[in-house]
Amino acid sequence: MKIIIRLYKSNLQCFGLLIFFFVILFSSCSPVKYVPDDEYLLDRYRIKVIEGKVKKEEIKNFVRQKPNKRILGLRFHLWLYNLSRKDSNKEKGLSNWLRTIGEEPIIYDDFVANKSVGLLKSYFDNKGYYNSKVIDTVLLKRKRARVLYKIEINEPYKINKIKFTCNDTLLAPDFLTDTLKSLIKIGDNFDLDVIQDERQRIETNLKNKGYYSFNKEFIYFQADSSAKTRKVDLILKIQNFQEKDSNKAIISTSHKKAMINKVFVFTNFDQKQALELGDDYYKNLDTSYVKGVYFISKGIDKLNKRVILQSNFLQEGELYSLDKANRTYKNLTMLRLFKIINIQFDIFNSLENDSLNLGYLNCNIKLTKHLLQSYTVELQGTNSYGNIGIGGNFLYRHRSIFGGAEITDFRINGAIEAIDEANVAGNFYTTEFGGNVTVSIPKFILPVFKGEKFSKKYTPKTLISIGYKFQDRIDYRRSLVNMSYGYLWDGNKFLKHSVKLLDLNAVDLPNATQEFKEYIDSTNLRSSYEKNIVSASSYSLIFNNQDIRKVRDFYFCIFSSELSGNLLSVFSDLTNANKNENGSYEIFGIPFSQYAKFDVDFRFYDIVDKSNTVVYRIFGGIGIPYGNSGSLPFEKMYFSGGANGIRAWNVRDLGPGSYSGVSGTRFPNQTGDIKLEANIEYRFKLFWVLEGALFIDAGNVWNIYSDDFEGGLFRFSKFYNEFAIGSGIGTRFDFSFFLFRLDLGIKLRDPAMLEGDRWMSGFNDLTWNDDFTINIGIGYPF
Repeated sequence: MKIIIRLYKSNLQCFGLLIFFFVILFSSCSPVKYVPDDEYLLDRYRIKVIEGKVKKEEIKNFVRQKPNKRILGLRFHLWLYNLSRKDSNKEKGLSNWLRTIGEEPIIYDDFVANKSVGLLKSYFDNKGYYNSKVIDTVLLKRKRARVLYKIEINEPYKINKIKFTCNDTLLAPDFLTDTLKSLIKIGDNFDLDVIQDERQRIETNLKNKGYYSFNKEFIYFQADSSAKTRKVDLILKIQNFQEKDSNKAIISTSHKKAMINKVFVFTNFDQKQALELGDDYYKNLDTSYVKGVYFISKGIDKLNKRVILQSNFLQEGELYSLDKANRTYKNLTMLRLFKIINIQFDIFNSLENDSLNLGYLNCNIKLTKHLLQSYTVELQGTNSYGNIGIGGNFLYRHRSIFGGAEITDFRINGAIEAIDEANVAGNFYTTEFGGNVTVSIPKFILPVFKGEKFSKKYTPKTLISIGYKFQDRIDYRRSLVNMSYGYLWDGNKFLKHSVKLLDLNAVDLPNATQEFKEYIDSTNLRSSYEKNIVSASSYSLIFNNQDIRKVRDFYFCIFSSELSGNLLSVFSDLTNANKNENGSYEIFGIPFSQYAKFDVDFRFYDIVDKSNTVVYRIFGGIGIPYGNSGSLPFEKMYFSGGANGIRAWNVRDLGPGSYSGVSGTRFPNQTGDIKLEANIEYRFKLFWVLEGALFIDAGNVWNIYSDDFEGGLFRFSKFYNEFAIGSGIGTRFDFSFFLFRLDLGIKLRDPAMLEGDRWMSGFNDLTWNDDFTINIGIGYPF
């Protein structure tokens, strides 16, 4: 049923405040510029559901014709297309490029609208709302079409009874004992989608119990319904297996379970040679048998077979399981050693002298390796407080350095920046260089716990890292050494756990100017910079329900906790160790840090559509120094500002609290023990690799004990009045393998100003040097 209304009266109020943008952006390009005569641009569509609770986001998928993409309500891509010349027939040139990156006008199509009506009606029929009405009303005005899909939902049909039957005496026990987990419940809507999900659930369950050849096509439903009562009685039946006898006649038999007969693992399979040589390729392979698995390779393969055994769940003599096949594939993928993983099964009916009435499978796992060694060279620009510089990284990776699929990364990095400050005489360059080695081993390495079963189930990794960094700055020279040892493992589908048993950092400050020493003394930062040892243990819980196969909203959250120095403190107390002049214990003449630190980072990704995303983020953290420490180590302190913080401020240039900083200082180390931060970022795709963003950031850092930064102490009665707020725009260049980001932040509220003057009242209050900040980054900020 269709109602068409034609209106030609002008109504300029619909433009309202957007007229300014139309004047600037669309003065020469009307949205209907390339809409043919007697046709209409599909302007908008709306879905109105009367007396029913349904998910509009779900039913939008059944509307087959969507309007042109919008960004902040504007048809940016259509505008680009309309900038092109209509009479341009050149394959190259500006007009062709504009049409390529733009989007041609979506012309309202009556046929497609009718198809959408049919799909919407079918959707509600499938959900049990039979004989519901779907009416599309089209408003045509000034070469634009607006469509309203009005849906009147009838009372749904409900499940009254459900009966499960199975004539297959072999299959029946495995099937009937699982019916309590059925997705179909008495009293629910007669929903065909739920019925299809139930068929899939039954198939998966039976495949996990050994029925390799079973599929959902053997499952069918009979429904007996009453139009008066809107009640449905369901009968679920399973058909017998169909096969051909010796005379090639089709007969019905029982479904057989399948047992794995042999498992073959091709550890360095070459697909190209296998296709070219056929059976001759397999004749030249070597075979060895280890713990129930036939390992087949061409020549000598140095890969430790234990790595494959640990990742494999498919064992000879066991019944087939779809879940075990999937887990084997996942574990082999997690090794990051193979670029192609192919698991195949060859089925045959029986073995000689077999009386078990089973089918049998030979499993072939064909693995094609990545290149074992690779290297990457990176060149990057740096910009710290206006000081321009250049840096570089060299990364060497070996994917199985000891033959056990250990991923070893060796990195060397360096950077140099030119100092350009009025209070620095002559030319000066700051330099930084260092390197680190990280080894990821695909198992737990513990002195007494082998954890083989745990390793098969949770795919753990042992992470070992050692690194060194040297900094030569205008005010000091500093060396940092880091060693860490820990584990990473999967919890469930969405959870990961990370534990660092040992994270050892040693800091040495051999040279510092008198001015810098006086600065860190005056701000109680001496213990953060001078020679010290940080011996910490940490735990992190990571939640991420993103599904890369689907465009849908998702959450990300990471909770982290860290403790440092407790064991060293207990050891010092037990041995009655002497304290230094600052009242701190020392190990080998070097004081150690003692603190507790906790933080949480929560994010919500609202996927509006394929071109628009809104990301919300909240971060909160606290670090508490105690015992042997008067303050947190410098590397453990919180800071704000910069490319991944509040982008209207430079990094470490905000806070703590209402602290206003020191004009012209060369020591922008405004840090704190507490950090609160919130961000909202709207991301939208423009064209080619270019993306845009609008953002608002808010937050600050505070100190717990020290009030050396005037106004920097955290107080419950006033901390909320010390939030900094910044906004801005950004561009991103998404090159797939990396994303380059450029953000312009603008201060909206500055807590360093006097109360009453913290909000910027207008653009006249803003100055380029003080209130605008450009940040360069790699990857998204969060």
